[in-house]
Amino acid sequence: MNKLSVKTFQVEQKVVYPSQGVGVIRSIEEKDFKTEKIPYYVIYLEVSDMTIMVPVDKAERLGIRAIVPKEEAQKALELISEDYEPIPSDWKLRYQMNLDLLKKGSVMDIASIVRSLYHRSKVKELPILERKLYDSALKLLEDEVAYSLRKPKDEVESMIFARLESK
Repeated sequence: MNKLSVKTFQVEQKVVYPSQGVGVIRSIEEKDFKTEKIPYYVIYLEVSDMTIMVPVDKAERLGIRAIVPKEEAQKALELISEDYEPIPSDWKLRYQMNLDLLKKGSVMDIASIVRSLYHRSKVKELPILERKLYDSALKLLEDEVAYSLRKPKDEVESMIFARLESK
């Protein structure tokens, strides 16, 4: 009994795995599971130098998506320099809100995490868990925007901080 799965991504396509980073689909392989052959994406994540296997039919539920088009990456950069609602001062509440956004994984959600935590860190030093969340979100944003705009990561990092500091 072979389950028919729709393959959304192609080999060598760059994808975003929320909270893990940008990866490249190296291959699509079938593995035996009980009485079935299940197709898996084999994804290499450069940021952690790790290769993971994700069942094709679970990829969408896990939030794996294609790199955003150029226009979307530009919007994310613009979002960083826009005004925003103040975030809760209770760091645990703030952390959970941002963690939920990170798991959703859209480039706009990631940009809003970077923007709010960057400005929060200017007011008061971030607790260690929140600092790690900020660092992860910043890295994800840099990677995806760099791939989308086809620019070097250090140039994208400069663009991000220029926009953050324009407020």
